[in-house]
Amino acid sequence: MTNTALITGASRGLGLALARSLAGAGWNLVITARGRDDLDRVAAELDATTTAGTVGPAGTAAVTALAGDVTDPAHVERLSLAAPELDLLVNNAGDLGVTPLPRLAGYPLEAFKVLLETNVTAPLALTQATLPALRARRGAVVNITSDAATGAYEGWGGYGATKAALEQLSNVLASEEPELAVWWVDPGEMNTRMLADAVGAEEAAGAADPAKVAAALHDLVRARPASGRVSLR
Repeated sequence: MTNTALITGASRGLGLALARSLAGAGWNLVITARGRDDLDRVAAELDATTTAGTVGPAGTAAVTALAGDVTDPAHVERLSLAAPELDLLVNNAGDLGVTPLPRLAGYPLEAFKVLLETNVTAPLALTQATLPALRARRGAVVNITSDAATGAYEGWGGYGATKAALEQLSNVLASEEPELAVWWVDPGEMNTRMLADAVGAEEAAGAADPAKVAAALHDLVRARPASGRVSLR
C-alpha cells in the first residue's frame, strides 16, 4: 500500500524539501502553494524523479499539484477531494506577517487578523476537511510551529501568538483524536526566504539547510512516536 501525503507551502523551503524526501521514498503527494508557476516547477521536478525510477520500494509516486490559497474554503475543499486516502497532512504553509517585524504596541490589527487566518484558521480548516480520510488510515498530522510560540522575542509577538495558538489546537486535537498521531514541530531556524525576510539574508544563510530538517521530519513520520511537541533543533 502506497502512502499519501498532503503538504501545504510545498513550493519552497521545508515544504519543498519534505516533498522531495517523501517522493524519493515512494509516497504519493498532493502539494499546494499560492504561486502556480513555482508549484508547477516543483511538480515537474518530482514527476521527473519518479519517472527516472528513483523512488523507493514503496512504489511509484504520483504527484498532484493544486495551486491556491489555503485561506480559501473552496481551495481547502479541492485539496480534501484530491486526497480521499490520506496518511499524512503537513500544515506547513504560513506567513511571517508585517515586516520589518513590529513591536506589539504598533502592530496593525487588520494585518494581525490576516496572519491569524493564514497561520491558525487555515490549518484548522484543512484538518477538519481531511479528518475523515486521516481517521480511515490512522494517519498523522504535522503542524509546523516555531520557538516564537514559547519565547518572548521582541518583534515576534504577532507571528509567535499565531504559532502558540496552532500549538494549542494541535495539543487538543491529539487528545480528541487518539487514533491519529499529531505532532506540532518546531523545525528551528532554516535558510529560507521567510527567515531572510525577518532577520536578513546574511544571517539566514547561516541557518540550517531545509533538506536536513526535512530528513529529520521524515524520520519522525517513519518512527511514529506518541503525539506531542517535537523540536528538530
